Amino acid sequence: MRGDTLLLLMRLRTVIALIVVLAVFSAAAPNFLSSANMVLMLKHVALNAILAIGLTYVIVAGGIDLSVGSTVGLTGMVAGFLMLNGVPVGGDMLMRFNLFEIVLIVLAIGVLIGAINGVLVARLKVAPFIATLGTLYVVRGAALLSSDGRTFPDLVGDAYYGTSGFPFIGGGYLLGLPVSVWLLGVIAAVAAYVAMRTPLGRKIYAVGGNAHAAALSGIRVNRVLIVTYMVSGFCAAVVGLIIASELQAAHPATGDTFELNAIAAAVLGGASLAGGRGTIVGTLVGAAVIGVLGDGMVMMGVSAFWQMVIKGLVIIAAVLLDGAQARLQHRVAIRRAAALA
Repeated sequence: MRGDTLLLLMRLRTVIALIVVLAVFSAAAPNFLSSANMVLMLKHVALNAILAIGLTYVIVAGGIDLSVGSTVGLTGMVAGFLMLNGVPVGGDMLMRFNLFEIVLIVLAIGVLIGAINGVLVARLKVAPFIATLGTLYVVRGAALLSSDGRTFPDLVGDAYYGTSGFPFIGGGYLLGLPVSVWLLGVIAAVAAYVAMRTPLGRKIYAVGGNAHAAALSGIRVNRVLIVTYMVSGFCAAVVGLIIASELQAAHPATGDTFELNAIAAAVLGGASLAGGRGTIVGTLVGAAVIGVLGDGMVMMGVSAFWQMVIKGLVIIAAVLLDGAQARLQHRVAIRRAAALA
């Protein structure tokens, strides 16, 4: 009974951590839980959570994706380039795109980057860390080359070309909540349904648990891995669109180190870096902890340097607790089996 109780507490550790940080910061700053501040925190959490959802798929399948931050930067730059410049098609002619077409192109580029990562890992057998680290540099370099390191400013859109609604994606509100939060809700609901209720979701968990056994059972492991990286690239592209829209500008350095917060959210939410374990709901709670912790430290005037130290300690603690939970779960399972024998 004692082991079962401890195991339950460890499984709920992210929820407990969220309650603790909310209590601490609300006591330290009376206006921390004000409606305006909560909406602002939701916007920050939404960006990290969308990235972390895509990474959860990759991590559950036994991989890692370090390129999501760079993908955020490149996709934002692509959106800015298409809105301001169009695409030359010969001579002095330009092909211009409306907002819907730009969104589709940007999302397709995110998926393509994910597919490249997937092929490197699944087909060419490059270690996920090395493959996505290389992609990180290539994609960030492409973002810088797209404007020679300059910002694409004044992305307010143009009614003549059908792009005037671009600022609404990241800066608009629906029923009192930011559009980015609604996008998170849709993406999270679809991702959770696919993970828990579809054959693809079961295959992802099987591949992460034991890729060799999954292959022997008839699962196309390579295809599943590629799909998870494509999902990660898609989520990164969504974040790139949201940020460029909210700022009404695109900068090639956007998204720098975003992958670290997203990985932290997924791991804190219970995703195992060894693969085979993790949930979308857990990732959402993990993203909330990271977001509340970050915003709370800013409100308390904590140095940016100390914020990095504290976030690093949180990641280390999450990994240590994940390992402790796995060992405890193994002991509890052995004890139950012995009791039934």
